[in-house]
Amino acid sequence: MNSFSKSRSYSRRTAGALLLVGVLAGVTIGGGVGVIAASSTKTVTVCANKKTNVLRYAKNGKCVKKTETKVLLNQTGADGITGATGPKGDTGAAGTNGATGPKGDTGAAGTNGATGLKGDVGNSGANTNSQVKNICGENGTTACAIGLKGPGGGIVFMTPSTLGNTSGLFYEVAPSNWSSPSGDPRSIWCDNTNESLGAPSTRENTGAMDGATKTNLILSVCTSGAANIADAYTATINGVVYGDWFLPSKGELKQVYFNRENMGSFQLDRYYWSSSEFDSGKAWAQTFDGGWQNWDAKLADLLVRPVRAF
Repeated sequence: MNSFSKSRSYSRRTAGALLLVGVLAGVTIGGGVGVIAASSTKTVTVCANKKTNVLRYAKNGKCVKKTETKVLLNQTGADGITGATGPKGDTGAAGTNGATGPKGDTGAAGTNGATGLKGDVGNSGANTNSQVKNICGENGTTACAIGLKGPGGGIVFMTPSTLGNTSGLFYEVAPSNWSSPSGDPRSIWCDNTNESLGAPSTRENTGAMDGATKTNLILSVCTSGAANIADAYTATINGVVYGDWFLPSKGELKQVYFNRENMGSFQLDRYYWSSSEFDSGKAWAQTFDGGWQNWDAKLADLLVRPVRAF
């Protein structure tokens, strides 16, 4: 009795040990060894021989009830607690650009903007050759013509219809007493004889009607001379000051000569300076005795008579 009880008790412990060994180390299955992972979620059926306590794997999940004890292994336990969040992974490489999409439809027209501010009044256009100015004569109401008194107190010597006058303007020459009752003043052409204006004229009896432009060029390099005297002249007529006088070009001065009989007195035996340059040391001059044009040294002492355009 005691011997049987001890033997039975020993057999149960042995069976339990074998079960534990079978769970942790594996069981013999068909001549091979199958390792059963304790963390598997699949239920495994094992049959324990009641006599030998040998375990076998029951593939079909069935044991022989008379000789074997059925044991279910690896049943899924309760869910463990959620682990800590792992660190953020590196950003993946940028993907390739997608194909350009189709052109969208044209949007609706926007509303009209506010009207802008009124612009400044533009400059007056050039006068035409058909222009008539009724501002000449002694009373300032007569249509301008050669020989009449101009608005600046001079005598008209060129009109828009004069051959070679492309400016569309009238021209008047200052009266003989414009500087003093004794007549026209004498002066050198320029105190600077080392610089050229850059546009010399080398032919007699030619030249554009550009005395105003040439006078401005002379004034930019000369501090005294004929152009300075002509530019400084002003005439006040009926309360209006006319200060836009200049030294005539040789083309303009030639027109004064052509109409000399209506221009008042000129000194016939002397030359008058023009604003036309010959070279860096000489400039053109006009005589009223025979109408010759010749060049002279810029330091020569010649006469000055200004003109203006209107």
